[in-house]
Amino acid sequence: MDAQVEQAIQLAFDPRTDQQTKSAAYTFLHQLREDANGWQTCLTLFTRTPAPDEVVRLVCLEVVNNAVQTQRLDQQNLVYVKENLLGYVRQWYTPGSTNLDSPGIQNKLTQTVTYLFTSLYAAEWPSFFDDFRSLAGSGSDIGTSNPAATVIYLRIVGSVHDEIADVMIPRSPDEQKRHNELKDLIRARDVGKIIATWQEILSRWRQIDLSITEMCLRTMAKWVSWIDVSVMLDGSVQGALLELAGQQGNFDADSKEGRARDAAIDTFTETVGKKMSANDKVQLIRYLNLESMVGQLLAAPALSQMRNTPEYDTDLAETLAKLVNNVVFDIVKVLDANDTEQQTRSSAEQLLQAFMPFLLRLFSDEYDEICSAVIPSLTDVLTMLRKNVKAQIAAPSQYSGMLRPILDAIVAKMKYDETATWGDDEDATDEAEFQDLRKRLHILQQTIAAIDEPLYIEVLTNVVANTFSRLDSNDKPNWRDLDLALYEMYLFGELAIKNGGMYQKTVPSSAASQNLTEMLVKMVDADLANYPHPAVQLQYMEICVRYVQFFEHNTDKIAKVLESFVRFVHSDHDKVRLRSWYLFQRYVRHLRSQLAHLAQNVFQAVSDLLTIKAELPEDRDDEDISSDDDGQSANAAFTSQLFLFEAVGTVASTSAVQIDTKVAIAKSVIEPLAADLQRHLSAAKGGDSRAVLQVHHVIMAFGSLAYGFSDWMPGVKAGHPPPDEVSSEFMNASEATITALESLKQSFDVRNAARNAFSRYLGVLGARILNQLPRWIDGLLSSASSNDEMAMFLRTLGQVVYGFKTEISSILDQLLTPLLQQVFAGLAQPTAGTDDEVQLKELKQQYLNFILMILNNDLASVLISPANQGTFDSFLSTLTRFACDHTDPQSARLAFSALGKMTSIWGGPDLTSADATPAPSLPGFDSFVLAQFAPLPWKLVAAPGGNPQDAQLRSVLQEAGALQWTIIRKTQYRDQLQRELEGLGASPEAVRSYMISIAGEVLNFRKFFATFVQQAKR
Repeated sequence: MDAQVEQAIQLAFDPRTDQQTKSAAYTFLHQLREDANGWQTCLTLFTRTPAPDEVVRLVCLEVVNNAVQTQRLDQQNLVYVKENLLGYVRQWYTPGSTNLDSPGIQNKLTQTVTYLFTSLYAAEWPSFFDDFRSLAGSGSDIGTSNPAATVIYLRIVGSVHDEIADVMIPRSPDEQKRHNELKDLIRARDVGKIIATWQEILSRWRQIDLSITEMCLRTMAKWVSWIDVSVMLDGSVQGALLELAGQQGNFDADSKEGRARDAAIDTFTETVGKKMSANDKVQLIRYLNLESMVGQLLAAPALSQMRNTPEYDTDLAETLAKLVNNVVFDIVKVLDANDTEQQTRSSAEQLLQAFMPFLLRLFSDEYDEICSAVIPSLTDVLTMLRKNVKAQIAAPSQYSGMLRPILDAIVAKMKYDETATWGDDEDATDEAEFQDLRKRLHILQQTIAAIDEPLYIEVLTNVVANTFSRLDSNDKPNWRDLDLALYEMYLFGELAIKNGGMYQKTVPSSAASQNLTEMLVKMVDADLANYPHPAVQLQYMEICVRYVQFFEHNTDKIAKVLESFVRFVHSDHDKVRLRSWYLFQRYVRHLRSQLAHLAQNVFQAVSDLLTIKAELPEDRDDEDISSDDDGQSANAAFTSQLFLFEAVGTVASTSAVQIDTKVAIAKSVIEPLAADLQRHLSAAKGGDSRAVLQVHHVIMAFGSLAYGFSDWMPGVKAGHPPPDEVSSEFMNASEATITALESLKQSFDVRNAARNAFSRYLGVLGARILNQLPRWIDGLLSSASSNDEMAMFLRTLGQVVYGFKTEISSILDQLLTPLLQQVFAGLAQPTAGTDDEVQLKELKQQYLNFILMILNNDLASVLISPANQGTFDSFLSTLTRFACDHTDPQSARLAFSALGKMTSIWGGPDLTSADATPAPSLPGFDSFVLAQFAPLPWKLVAAPGGNPQDAQLRSVLQEAGALQWTIIRKTQYRDQLQRELEGLGASPEAVRSYMISIAGEVLNFRKFFATFVQQAKR
């Protein structure tokens, strides 16, 4: 069997083995792994002398490891494995042995031994640590007499921590309890001896291999979180740690010296992070003399003289930053606690003052990874200060000496590094990380503003003012300086506009607003828009749009900024050009009332950009496609171009623009687009993809132009459509769109564009669009339309019904049946996945909302007109079916609401007495309601699976109750209802209470009905 297993492993992992043989070997090994006795053969092979091949030993050990880990072995077999592996270690890990295991086997051996530890240490193997420690030699020669045994001992000690004490590993309550018991046993039995070994290794760190020293330190850093911290207070240990951490020299960070130094600092970091009382924590920080050590390391050549050079030790700086972050975090935690003793608080305040220079030095480091390492603790410091100021524990001025250097450091970190490039695709990741850092720094700035607003205003105002003042000097700012000033100016405005805007009436609303106004004046007057760097140009535009209120009060600056925008929209730089198209639209939309006299000029300035040229997606390999193309793809470029059409419409839309000018602008845009659409229509009908895309783009442009010309919508009281002369031009656009839609209704993209345009034509055409409505519906609700498309169009059609009400009656009467038939076909489609189910649910809800829109706007007669009687039964069956479907509570609620509205409309006047005769507006409708509608609430209640306690179903029950309340007022339902309640098993008292409630207000009965059902279902 041994030979068979050995051969199978060799065949499985030999690259020369053919695939069939390799597959058979893998199958055999899988069966061996699952076999109850397979581990025995593998254990024998692993410990055999002479040893088999490396791969054979590794696979065999993995099989044994799996058997131990999955707890398939009883105690007797576990002891058997333990004896064999311990014998193996004693045989192989002897002084001077040349048969050393590879790192892979050492890892797997360590893991297997650790699993044995968790099962046997408590009873069968109390000498676990001693057995491995004894192999490493005496305290006077540990690390040198048998280095391999020392390494395996440290590996096992570290692995034990990972298995039973690593807080990052999730564990079940039973596992956690068992591991806590093991930790208690270790503390009682072996911690003292393990600590003694660490001390022996560290006392000889100069004589032994530094990789062993590093491993010792890493192990200590792990264990210190759950053992007595006194090990770190031992004089010899602390001395060795300080010596290791303070090693000087030009060694590489990945060298043994560098790794040992970083491990020593990490050990201090983990020690400081150990949970303990506030007083003990402060004493620990002082005893470890961390202030002196950090100061010496920061002053060392590697972090001082080598700063800003390629030799700068970034690994050391980042390791030190983590230590400082932990120390400051714990100091703040002590200061922030309400129950901290005064003496401890005073010591903590002294420590904070001592460590703040270190914190700021590392925070201001040129490398963002180092800066980011201390942001958490700096955030904690500022949060504590804000809390103290808010609670009036301290005045803002008390912290000004600390806050100013912090704010100065934050501002400095906001600036692009001197080595940074901008807009280089190869540096896209670095740029994204820097922008993320800026967001984190912004939060810190906001916190400082909350602590000491005057200081914040002063510092940021000086940053911007000093940069702008250099524009007139020989010391010209570079693009990085200007980008920083403009970015801080952009953020500064948040403070200026936080209380309702920059201005109160005609004067700045605050000191910050006054300063921002002065900054904006300087920015515009200094012609920063002409600065050649794209980063500055983008910041300039963003600021103009964000603080457009400034231009409303300083109209003399508008023309200059408009000229700049015209240059930007024609820029050769893709990012600037495409972003400017959007920002230009935002700018003119806010200021359109001030631009009436410039409407024609604005149109002419951008008219050359209104030519549409569709581009199909380029064929690119996956690795060539970045996750963010910075808006430069063909589709993103066209989306940005649409903002230009909207901007043209916006500028021309104001009442101050002459009608002739409005018409001329609309005609100048629409006629070329319509002609272009007509030219491409034939090719598009023939299946030319580029022509279809061109048609899509033209229709989308029509919609964007219309949206700019009018932001009014039917049904909105304020506003109105544009003048008839302008509307006539858009009728041409609408006709061109419908013609294209009728020819290309099978194209999803064309339908999508047409639906978008239709919703925007409503604002410019008003009631004129109604005559085209049947053609719109025929095109948009074709056989190719998805449920999602139908749902979106029904939402828009509902807006038409709401906006035009009785004006649409005759047209709705004609189109309702074909519309409903299309919807019914969509509702009947089978679903084949989650997406289909979501779309079907959305269609149901938009269909019901559309029906309610008809009922709520005096158009109910359309539902029962001669033209639509043929679909009435199908229409009604959807309502009754949806109402009783508790799996879709939103649709069920809407269905009950529609049924209630129909009962209210066609049921006639309310009955004034129990023996009054119903007088429905539809003959026989009262009997129909009793037969068809009245049973529905009880059907819903009786449906299996519904939970009346569910909040969504409760809302359905309330709507069902409202229907019942309406029925009893329109029909002779009282006696029937009492019989239904008695049939349900309600007591006479419950029936009486029910009838009293339904005779009251509808709101009260809605709640009563839902509660009644909940109680009955218990």
